[in-house]
Amino acid sequence: MGASSSPHLSAPGARGFAHVETWIFDLDNTLYPHEARVWPQVDERITLYLMQHFETDGLSARALQKHYYHRYGTTLRGLMEEEGIDAADFLDFAHDIDHSAIELNPLLGDAIEKLPGRKLILTNGSRKHAQTVAMKLGIYDHFEDVFDIEAAGFTPKPDRRAYELFLARHGVAPARAAMFEDIAKNLVVPHELGMTTCLVLPKTVDPFRDAFEQEAVEAPHIDHVTTDLAGFLSGPVCGSL
Repeated sequence: MGASSSPHLSAPGARGFAHVETWIFDLDNTLYPHEARVWPQVDERITLYLMQHFETDGLSARALQKHYYHRYGTTLRGLMEEEGIDAADFLDFAHDIDHSAIELNPLLGDAIEKLPGRKLILTNGSRKHAQTVAMKLGIYDHFEDVFDIEAAGFTPKPDRRAYELFLARHGVAPARAAMFEDIAKNLVVPHELGMTTCLVLPKTVDPFRDAFEQEAVEAPHIDHVTTDLAGFLSGPVCGSL
């Protein structure tokens, strides 16, 4: 996509948004900035859950957490497959965090409200977590619904089945949809299905995430990249719709 001082980048020949009738947003690290300190807390709670479940130390629990994540897509899926844990208990434990650092975002709320068509949240987290965070941001009322990990049968993105279940549940035509995500690999299947894709990156480096997760990816499945979601949605690419 080339170097640019702009917070927004578009690939040559990128799919546009004029035809979009359904706007799909990931939640964590997409709809809020990393300064809100949401995901680091969830990440720490997952490690603590493993420490308690396996009665082990933090380093061992962290290593196992990464193992499950890379093998199964989420730590939860790994625990369900190998330990038969109760998913609801895990999700309640993992999302029992302090939300006080999440600030209202009226600019984002206004930008989402003005988008023509339906707006949906597609998350690997729980419905309750998504509702709480979106309400704190002041944007929840702009969304038609939340499709969470339970609705996906605990099959996480980027597994194709998660997207297919989402599309079927909500009657979404992927060729007339756009997907906004902070993890590049989670946009591969949406793009293959025909969606316009946008990778949402942090404005400043997030010290709690790996560097490769925060790079502007130049790949066929990435149409657009932005470090300012509200500005992108209200700017010339989307704002004139």
